[in-house]
Amino acid sequence: MLILFDHVTPAGIARFLPGHSVTKAKDRGWDTLSNGDLLAAAERAGFDVLLTADKNMRYQQNLAGRRIAIVVLSTPQWPIVRLHAERIAAAVNAATPGSFTEVHL
Repeated sequence: MLILFDHVTPAGIARFLPGHSVTKAKDRGWDTLSNGDLLAAAERAGFDVLLTADKNMRYQQNLAGRRIAIVVLSTPQWPIVRLHAERIAAAVNAATPGSFTEVHL
């Protein structure tokens, strides 16, 4: 899968996602895009999953009809995230087009 990390997603998670291609929004120059523009750009670029800690995305964006799956972390704090890396990887691996999953850490 092609996975996009939002600007607040800890980069360390990437090592727990073997077999996937991970890109940071910042590396694409997308770190300043609004959520709607970020989702649209990611879909146009062929990303399968957006991994973010923006818990408001579900309420701020109309997610109906989206092809990209969204996985939301309850916190971006690396000391907490790394303890739950396997759960995060499982959520990413289970993501399907248009799905929305929250991983409570």
